[in-house]
Amino acid sequence: MKNNGGSMTDKTGGAAFPVAYNSETQDAKFGMTLRDYLAAKAMQGDWATERMDSGYWSQDDIDAIFKDKAETYYRMADAMLKARG
Repeated sequence: MKNNGGSMTDKTGGAAFPVAYNSETQDAKFGMTLRDYLAAKAMQGDWATERMDSGYWSQDDIDAIFKDKAETYYRMADAMLKARG
């Protein structure tokens, strides 16, 4: 994980919205990783430019398209994490 000039120790970049450890409940909820957050932002930008009238796709086509796009978004997120050091 990267914090205050430290080095990132995992592929996810750590928590996107870190939460302090609650000593009363001895619990910590970290939510999504920074990698997930960056992939979601890449997806949001991509789908904002999609045209809804681009034709009919079968369910099999849609599944393959979504899988390919999801892999692309995570590759973009990985590149962003790598770029930030």
